[in-house]
Amino acid sequence: MDQSQNASYEAGQAKCQAQEKASGLMEKAGNTAQSAKESCQEATQQVKDKAQGAADSAKSAVGANK
Repeated sequence: MDQSQNASYEAGQAKCQAQEKASGLMEKAGNTAQSAKESCQEATQQVKDKAQGAADSAKSAVGANK
């Protein structure tokens, strides 16, 4: 293998390594986004549950649940 072939081979190797690293970073970013989405959904559900509980308490206090 001459110098130019060797340089070309090494450039190809570097490109593949960079693509693999970028792919791994994108996967991590996707996982982070999914985790954030799930956390947000859980928080939203907790707020809804608390609001429903407060509404039920208010209805009970004024006798609207009869």
